[in-house]
Amino acid sequence: MDEIKASTSLRIRRLGIAVGIIACGLALRLGGYDIGLPYLLVKYGGSALWGAMVFFVLATLLPRQPLARLALIAIVVAALTEFSRLYHTPWLDAFRLTLAGALLLGRIFSWWNIAAYTLGIVLAALVEARLFARSSRSPD
Repeated sequence: MDEIKASTSLRIRRLGIAVGIIACGLALRLGGYDIGLPYLLVKYGGSALWGAMVFFVLATLLPRQPLARLALIAIVVAALTEFSRLYHTPWLDAFRLTLAGALLLGRIFSWWNIAAYTLGIVLAALVEARLFARSSRSPD
């Protein structure tokens, strides 16, 4: 029973982190330019946050996977999403022109985005490893 409780707690924590990252990413992408943040920070910071969000969503869905495997799966998902930008159909291009489509799938393929996603995923895995190590040391 304690294992189920611990797994549920871990999933809730990871989901909460993912939701927080989504909020930060939306704030950065939708308001970053308005407050004068540099283009590179808004563009690639948003991509790094998107990669971190993918990691934490996958970690929520696959709580028993080792962090390295989660990071690798997240990198593959992020890269496949980026490569999907090379595929064009009228309905998919129309979706990409919406705010949801731009935020979820993006519009233009870029190797730099894959690098930013990877950086965000690696940083997310490092944060998760640190949080997990800290929470496993503290008695509850």
